[in-house]
Amino acid sequence: MAEARRAPLSDAARAVLARAAAERLGRLDELAEHVAGAILASDQRLADDPAIAVELTASTRANIHRFLTAVAARPGERPPPDVPPEALDLARTFVRRDIDLEALAHAYRRGQNAAWREWFDACARHSPPELLPEVLAHGAELMFGFVDDVLTALIAHVEQERDELLAGASARRESIVRLLLEGAPLDADAAARQLGHRLDRFNTAFVVWGEDQAVPHGAAEQLATALAHAAGERRALCVSPTTTTLWGWLSTAAPVEPAALRPAADAAPPGVRVALGTSRKGPTGFRQSHEEALAAQRLVVGHATPDRLIAYRDVEVIALLGRDEERLRRFVVETLGPLAGPGRANARLRETLRVYLAEGDNAAATATRLGTHRNTVLQRVARAQELLGHRIADRRLSLAVALEAAARLGLLAE
Repeated sequence: MAEARRAPLSDAARAVLARAAAERLGRLDELAEHVAGAILASDQRLADDPAIAVELTASTRANIHRFLTAVAARPGERPPPDVPPEALDLARTFVRRDIDLEALAHAYRRGQNAAWREWFDACARHSPPELLPEVLAHGAELMFGFVDDVLTALIAHVEQERDELLAGASARRESIVRLLLEGAPLDADAAARQLGHRLDRFNTAFVVWGEDQAVPHGAAEQLATALAHAAGERRALCVSPTTTTLWGWLSTAAPVEPAALRPAADAAPPGVRVALGTSRKGPTGFRQSHEEALAAQRLVVGHATPDRLIAYRDVEVIALLGRDEERLRRFVVETLGPLAGPGRANARLRETLRVYLAEGDNAAATATRLGTHRNTVLQRVARAQELLGHRIADRRLSLAVALEAAARLGLLAE
């Protein structure tokens, strides 16, 4: 159904609105204090910040002055939607205090309610009974329309201001991070303050990336936050060198154990993986841990391995072998001999022997990690040695490296 068109405002009603606006202008400071007080009483965050309280009162006064001045001069016309400078200043403060738009909207609506009661009383005092419905209807339309227009313009301004602020902060953060990674001579304390990230504690670098085009938007950022929480911290320092990769650092009082972060990595969407450097202190440690995380990523990217989190300390020896994958694959096959053959039985023997060597030939510890019996471990190790054709002790280092490379990089078919 089409909305009914409102009848034109009568000259008598215009006169009432003009008189009511003029009266309120005469009590502008008192009215502004009253409305600002109602806003502050409804939001403790605003009331507890003296600077915001001052700016909010100034913004309220400027908005009321603009509304009443417009109505007094042209009572039948909607006030222009231009925003007073004081209101823009308050909006900028909200951005810099990281106060959300919902709080801004709530403040305006609360102020509107307080101002409407005063406006209602003024209109009623100056209006004869027969004109009151017309006066109140138009008075409400003028006030609510003005608040809607100002709030809409302010929200658009706040969003732009926030985008610019975030973009500037992000650019400054990335510039400082890159200088640290390049080993530039920076004041470590100043860099830490600018980043909001302590360099004097243990820094553990990580790289999050997606190996699947269908990885959900924001998954890398969510995983970075989950890693920080798993390490007992509120957030991580993050930069995004590409649209599919996130570089991050955790700053902690003690070194981070990869095992503590694995549940967070395992809970990430499919296709999202993370490479982890070792925990190191200072600007040099910040850079070295990042280099390790990148090395771990380079090693495993594109390989279909079950690990969602790859810690550099677990693949350090493999990474030091270089990036010649064909030579590494040949080394694995030649070192393991028949044990490198396909099939689930050989895969099970390789995994048992890998864990057995990692546990220092401790069959009981190996059985615990694999969830099997000690005797089963000993039987599998004996069978693996039989396939190798020599004693395990004869080529222990080469075997350990070959088994780790096969497991971490998925070089052998199961």
